[in-house]
Amino acid sequence: MAPFAEPALLRMKLGGPQVTEGQNALMVQFFEWDSTGGKISWWKHFEDQVPRMKELGVTQVWLPPPNKAMRPKGQGYDAYDLWDLGEFNQKGSIATRWGTKEELIHAIQVAREHGIDVLIDAVLNHKLGADRREKFLAIQVDDNDRRIDLGPAKEIEGWTGYDMTGRGNKHSSLKWSHQHFTGVDYDHITKTKGVFKIAEPGRKGWSHRLIRNLAPDVRRDLMDWGVWVLRKLVQQVSDSMPANILTGSFSANGLVDVFSKCRSLKPRLCIQLANARNTHGQQVFAVGEFWNSDVAKLVRDIRAFPGEMCFFDVPLHQKFFLAGQQGSKFDLRKILRGSLVQARPRDACTFVDNHDTRPEGSLVSWVGQDNMKLIAYALILLRPDGHPCVYHGDIFPDPESHIGRDLPAKIEVLCAARKLYAYGGLRDYFTEKNLIGFVRSGDDKHPGGCAVVMCNLLESERTGETGIAMNVGANLLDPSATTVTVPSSGNGWFPCSEQVAVWVKS
Repeated sequence: MAPFAEPALLRMKLGGPQVTEGQNALMVQFFEWDSTGGKISWWKHFEDQVPRMKELGVTQVWLPPPNKAMRPKGQGYDAYDLWDLGEFNQKGSIATRWGTKEELIHAIQVAREHGIDVLIDAVLNHKLGADRREKFLAIQVDDNDRRIDLGPAKEIEGWTGYDMTGRGNKHSSLKWSHQHFTGVDYDHITKTKGVFKIAEPGRKGWSHRLIRNLAPDVRRDLMDWGVWVLRKLVQQVSDSMPANILTGSFSANGLVDVFSKCRSLKPRLCIQLANARNTHGQQVFAVGEFWNSDVAKLVRDIRAFPGEMCFFDVPLHQKFFLAGQQGSKFDLRKILRGSLVQARPRDACTFVDNHDTRPEGSLVSWVGQDNMKLIAYALILLRPDGHPCVYHGDIFPDPESHIGRDLPAKIEVLCAARKLYAYGGLRDYFTEKNLIGFVRSGDDKHPGGCAVVMCNLLESERTGETGIAMNVGANLLDPSATTVTVPSSGNGWFPCSEQVAVWVKS
């Protein structure tokens, strides 16, 4: 087996000048599935929150897909036209759900002026909202196993014609037809919903994606779009700044998910990344999502894309979800076992929740117990390994967000603690089932360090003696707590009156 390449996080740009100067990097996913900006656009809302995020130590912001969706309020994952960023009157509006192209460009400019890099999500394996139907040969396959044909090829009529009449030929002249897709989910002739494999001459087998990335004109269009969107959103801001907007953070329907399943297409993703990096700099950030809790399969993907991208730590998220369900029955000493951040600490992008894991989302694995959510954030924010991503709904919650009233302010404190104190060596104290802790020793620029204690006992089960002896203080999350005096032996007793206590030198 080939050795690992240099870890991806050591090769990629994780923020502005403050990261280069030694500040910890931090990503925020700045959207929820149903987010709206109220009386202003989402892009303007993002722009308004930039100064606050800088204060919290945010160095990267992940934005939703900026492309035109199949309907005015579509989130962009229902991708109609990648080349329309809120510029053309298509699908009922000029602006996308999130705003106009001009608003997006200006918001990115403000973010970069504050040292915050911007990542955009991209959907590159399907399209929705076709302008017209076409007739072609197709084979209906089993919904649960697309390798099983349910009959011979027959003529069907599907929504596969994309003309982009509002945009015309500006930016791209490609007009999409059934020849650019591998499958559809509806036959208009028989009014049948299902999975239909397009069976035109020259087709070989089935693909896990709907877009034919092997078609030369599709491949060329996607490659051109990757370069164009970086240039459009960055170089109009400043030609002197190196670009590192992500052309696909690749969520559940995104490019990396496709390539993780289709090994033969791996070279095309590498070409896409190489193309972007050759044009915009070798430190362009890329992260992949492969929704699988088996860390061995994620490690396999890391080998498949050596040093090219980091991966979301899905196994760790699933462990957080399990711990939240089990409460005090869960053994906190095992919280990191089987995680990507433990196996490949410099290839892991850690997170607690995202727009797909919410209770009404497609994955339904919300870390719903507030006590576990705070512990999870302490683990990803205050330890040295991995690149943490904070979910918008946990730190800037909408009124309908599924999070305790007091929790966002506490997560903000943890973000600030990451910026100010979480530096230097690590010493773990994972000694009890329901009580664990660790110490960061600090570094030359941040000499204080911090001590972190976490407890998953119910409030009724905790006593005044709940705590852990550690070598490192005031409690950031409980200002009323008594200051800990560390004796000359170097060991102090750090109590944990709530789920998480973060102690720093006073």
